[in-house]
Amino acid sequence: MKYINKCFGKVLLLALTVLVLATGCTKLTENTYTDIQYNQFYKNRRDVMEAALRPFTHMQAWLAPTGQNGYYYHSELSADQLAWPQKGRHGYDGGDHIRMHYHTWTADENRMQNCWSLIWTGIGFCNSAITDIAKLDTAQVGMSEVELTAVLSELKVLRAFSYMKAMDLWGNIPISTDVPVGSQIVLTATKPRDSVFDFVRKELEENVPKLLPNSNELIGRVSQTAGYAMLAELYLNAQTWRGVPMWDECIKACDKILSGQAGGINGGPALAPDINEVFSNTNWRSKEPLFEIAYSKKGGFTFDWTGFFSSYDYMEAALGVDYSGWNAFVTTPSGFNQFDDADLRKKDWFLFGPQYELGTKTPILGSEEYKGKPIVFVNSIRRESEGDHTSAGGMTKGEENSGARFNKYKSGRLGDPNYRENHYIIYRLTEIYFDKAEALMRKNGGKATAEAVQLINDSRKRAFSAKDWPSKQYTTSNFTLDSLLAERGREFFFEGKRREDLIRFGKFTTTSWWDHKADNDPNKALFPIPNTQLGANPELKQNPGYE
Repeated sequence: MKYINKCFGKVLLLALTVLVLATGCTKLTENTYTDIQYNQFYKNRRDVMEAALRPFTHMQAWLAPTGQNGYYYHSELSADQLAWPQKGRHGYDGGDHIRMHYHTWTADENRMQNCWSLIWTGIGFCNSAITDIAKLDTAQVGMSEVELTAVLSELKVLRAFSYMKAMDLWGNIPISTDVPVGSQIVLTATKPRDSVFDFVRKELEENVPKLLPNSNELIGRVSQTAGYAMLAELYLNAQTWRGVPMWDECIKACDKILSGQAGGINGGPALAPDINEVFSNTNWRSKEPLFEIAYSKKGGFTFDWTGFFSSYDYMEAALGVDYSGWNAFVTTPSGFNQFDDADLRKKDWFLFGPQYELGTKTPILGSEEYKGKPIVFVNSIRRESEGDHTSAGGMTKGEENSGARFNKYKSGRLGDPNYRENHYIIYRLTEIYFDKAEALMRKNGGKATAEAVQLINDSRKRAFSAKDWPSKQYTTSNFTLDSLLAERGREFFFEGKRREDLIRFGKFTTTSWWDHKADNDPNKALFPIPNTQLGANPELKQNPGYE
């Protein structure tokens, strides 16, 4: 059984249906509801939940790798593990991905404008729902005071999460909790990052304790495990975002989850026993997720990672699926080289080497540079079909087989009763292990402690066979902050977290990888506020280095 609250599933589908009708049709006979007052619309719990869950359906557009140009695109393609190189006649796309890789972006990037709009639309959905629901009387909608308070807290926490991610990207941003009235236009001034941090911290610290403990009924919603995971992330990055270390606070937030005080699903929280469970098409059965987007193909809301990550349609035969993609994101050579050959993650989370039709030794044939020839995914991005087998390559020199490919989330095969039922994991328990370990080491002057090493080993052990593990585990003598960053990279590969980690470790602008040379420009740790937004709102101020 898939543990999703029945009301959530029905309301989610209804919200999506409304969205599709609103955006996909141009000739509808419809009543006008713009003048209906909130107290006329909210008549029962279902009405409340419809409004409360709308920001959740939108969150996938700006957060998940679903083909939108949101947080994921900018977080991963600006970092050291993933790239979207030009592959022959495909993928140049105006040089967008090339500028992202080489840190030569400008304030006129269309994809960055989309990202800004997507996140702020989500904040607007939160503001609107909070404004309406805060006015409701519990008897009016048939909800208890505890439940209605928890729903309001969910929305405030989700809004704070949205602000935290916007603060990560742009640093200095406006803060708005108001909803425009009628045709009113509200121009909000840019606030410095420390003010945004304080706002997010206040919203989270006040509302996370009011959330309901995580349970199977709250899968896909904001529970206490989600809230404390957000607090752990906020505190872990406090030195970067606020200039003040908050290691003790991070440890306390982690302990709320690790102790079970914040609840859990399926009897959790607990680490998944193997490295694939939490990304499988039955990952809603796992004990490890803390916060996820609850997708369901059966419910008409599929986690569609295929655009960014799937190769051309010839890979359908290799995986036993019915989807293909843009042959877009690939692994950088330096990113793939971070894995030990004995690491099971290298084997299970990537497609690499010769590709065959599922269950056979019949080679998959290419359609571009290797048309009619077997496709072999290689750990290089260069024109090998033209005889280049030695250069470092580059972002304009890719081919259809360049780079190891994504295979972390597994959809199952056609005919599987849970085909493409995967949820998208935003936070999982492993990240809390890593967050606490890092906070312990930072408190200890960057040196390993026995507890920090144990936390990382507990996670890493799943990635090695019993035979290999004794020689692969960390000790206090060989585990450093650099080891921790490298292990974070391996463990959270493809999970949209790499840019934030590199910045926190001081590596984002000072380190070279593959063909990317360190730019040593501290201003690049923030993206520019899009010029379209500056033009629309003269109260906004551009970030340093982009004026």
